[in-house]
Parts: sequence; structure tokens; C-alpha cells
Amino acid sequence: MKKTDFILLFFVVVLAVAMRLYQINTPLADFHSWRQADTAAVARNFVRSGFDLMHPKYDDLTSIQSGIDNPQGYRFVEFPIYNAIFAGLYNLSPTIPIEVYGRLTTIFFSLIVIVCLYYLALKELGRVAAISSSFIYAVFPFFVFFSRVVLPETTALGFTFISITLLYMFVNAKKEPLRWILFFFSALSFAAALLVKPTVIFYGIVLLYLFLSRYKLDTIKRLDMYLFFALSIVPLFLWRNYILSFPEGIPASDWLITSVNTSEGLKSIFFRPAFFRWIFFERINNIILGGFVTFFLVLGLVAKNKSRFLMFLTGSALTYVFVFQGGNVQHEYYQTLILPVLAMAAGGGVELLLSKKFQSITNRLTSIVVVFVVLVISFLFSYNHVKGYYGYPEDLSQIARLIQTFTKPDDLIITDTTGDTTLLYLADRRGAPAQYKELPEMKNIGYSYLISFEKEKTTKLKEEGIYPIIFENDKLAIFHL
Repeated sequence: MKKTDFILLFFVVVLAVAMRLYQINTPLADFHSWRQADTAAVARNFVRSGFDLMHPKYDDLTSIQSGIDNPQGYRFVEFPIYNAIFAGLYNLSPTIPIEVYGRLTTIFFSLIVIVCLYYLALKELGRVAAISSSFIYAVFPFFVFFSRVVLPETTALGFTFISITLLYMFVNAKKEPLRWILFFFSALSFAAALLVKPTVIFYGIVLLYLFLSRYKLDTIKRLDMYLFFALSIVPLFLWRNYILSFPEGIPASDWLITSVNTSEGLKSIFFRPAFFRWIFFERINNIILGGFVTFFLVLGLVAKNKSRFLMFLTGSALTYVFVFQGGNVQHEYYQTLILPVLAMAAGGGVELLLSKKFQSITNRLTSIVVVFVVLVISFLFSYNHVKGYYGYPEDLSQIARLIQTFTKPDDLIITDTTGDTTLLYLADRRGAPAQYKELPEMKNIGYSYLISFEKEKTTKLKEEGIYPIIFENDKLAIFHL
């Protein structure tokens, strides 16, 4: 990289930070708040109960997610590196809410992705592609929103792209001491990425390609290749084997491959037309790329001089999408893991459009104007979809304060929110995000209050007169069990 690249990258990073700081202080009640609340609750419990990474806990004590009663509130999904990072930051300076530290941590790792993306696109496609790729990742609304949420995906991406970039340097380096330093830290980074979010394992396809690009057919004989993947995967294997001892803390996940949750229960979407429409048209084309940037994406992928590296990177992303079809359709945040690939491919398309090959058809100035107009229009279309993601019900914070007023910190509560843990997190209480047993049984196992939002249930409980009502307004009622 030249001095020009560092200057350009600096401005892109500054722009990315500015975009991601938008509404950084809002309550944790925005889009996908239930998943963010679960992640933040693990960090908050680290702060309060100690950094026991082998026993992460959150606020939901029910059997709703795993099908097994979970009185300890165990949360065994990804290894809690991300949660521990922002919990540690909060411990150092508890001057801002812990979820803001979570957002800042996500932002930091998104900047790492931008830097790596610039470097890789520069080496493989050219400077225009590097600028375009990093710019799209830095400013496009979907990229921005999911680069500042309290979710582990972007942190895992940061570690993944550190690993890819270091291994890319490894296969091109000639000095032996440097090569093996790059090798070791690449393996370490990919191990961390897999622990933070195991689904980034599909980027192993790119890492394998990098070995192939250096050793060709001899790759199968190379002990360093086997050592690399052993160092990367063994920690994940040990963690997944360890958590089998805590089945109550492992959410059901089989459905993420083939099905989506609907009002009528689970419905298979595996290779159905609806899957292709939702992922490739609605999400990638309309929401993520704003419609017209898809032209650059396709151009970058079909170009005759396209990079083999980009081809394998795209293969990694597509494999992930096709394996987790249910999860990708059900949850927008699942697409976070493919965002760098989309940005790099689109950047490759911009590079090709502005290259000399196209100048016989149109002059350079016209091409630049076309690119600018397409980016602006696509940004606006994407923003029109994504702007609602930042919204949140303002009364939810008021309800949380009411719960804090009428209950004590150690009280177990039932929030009648159909499994959504957002209110539990905002109220800073542990308990049940839905009534999953009869009230007498829940009372016997330690629950003290029911927060009901259902008028019919409230009326029925008042008529029965078993549980005193301690607060009621037009939105909710609080019953003492």
C-alpha cells in the first residue's frame, strides 16, 4: 500500500465511524432487540457476578429457547469473547451504559473489516475497487446498522478478515521469520472468529484457497496447512463438546437450516422459490444494495478478469447462505456475515466499469457520473428500508422504569412478551419473557410478579382475585404473585 492508499483509507474509516455513531445512545430496543438483549445480558452478568466465561448467563430462566428448564439462566451459544470485551470496557469506565460499549466494540471490529477489505481488494482488483468496496461497507445503511448492533457477528467477521489478510500475506511473503509469525496469528485469529461465531467456518474455503494458491497440488502434503486448521478448529471443538453438559443453555437451532417460524408454526423454506426471492431479491438486491448497486455486483462477479480470490470468497458466502437457509430468511442479521463479500464484488464491478476496457463505449467522465448516481440512488433506496431499524417503542423504557419501581432487583418476573427478552433487559430483571407454566407453578419456583399486556388475561385475573394487582394503566397490569 502507498501513501495515497493510507490517506484514502483514513477518510473512509472516519466516514464509517461518523455513520456508525448515529443514535449510539438509544435504548437497546431497536431492530432485533431480543437477540441484542440476550447478548448484552451476558456481558452485564459478567460485570455483576464475575467473568466466568465457562458459564455465561443471561436473563431468561425458562425452557422457551432450549426446551429444558434453565433456572441458572445459562446461555451457551458462541464462546463469550465479544461479551467479555465490552463488559471489561464497562468495568474500566462505567460512565456510559454497557450496551453502548457493546455497540462501540462492534464498530471497532467493523473498521477492521473495512481496512482488511481495502487491502485485499487493492491487491486483487485494483485501487478503484478498494475504494469502492470499503466505501460501500462504510456507508451503505444496512452495512452501517449491523456494524453497530450488540451482536457478535461483526466481531467474528473482524477476526475472520484479520485471519484471511494475514494468511494472504503469509502465502506471498518470502522472509521465513515473518511468514511464520503471520501464519501463527492468522490461525489464532480464525480460532477466535470460530469461537465468537462458528458460522464463519465457511470462510475456511478462502483460507484453503490461499494455501492452494501457494502450494498448488502439493497442498495435500503440507503439514503447515493441516496445522493451521487444527489450531483454528480444535478450540471450537473443545467448546462445543464442553457445552453439551449444559443442554438447558443451548437454544434449539436445527430449524435454522431448513425452516422459518411463522404464525402457523415452522414452515420449510429449503430451496423453495420463497427462499430465493427473500434472500437474493428482497434482502441482497433491495435492502442491502438498494437495487442498482446489484449491477456492479453482477459485473464484478462475471468479469473475465475476475480474481480467483473473489471467486472463492463468493463461494464461501454462498455456501453459508445455502446451508443456513432458514436462519438467513428468518433473521436479517444473518446476512451480516456476507456483507464484505457483497461489498468487494460490487467494488470489482465499479473497477471494471471505470477501466479502459469500457472507455471505447463511454468516456471516463460519463462512467464516473453513472457510478456516482447509482451509488446515491441505491443508498437512498436502502436507507428507506433500513431507517426503521433504528426505531424503538418509546413506552418500553417507561414500562421498564415502572417495573423497577414496583419490584426489587432480585425479584423474578414474568413479562408477557411472547418470548421477547427486551423488556427483561431494559427492566434489569431476570425471569420469564412469557408465561410458560401455570401461575401457581411459576409462583412455587420463585416468580414474584406478572406483567401482563393482555386485556383479557388482566380482566380474568382481576375477577379471580387470587393475585393482587399493584399497578394498572391502559397498557399493562402488574400482579403480585
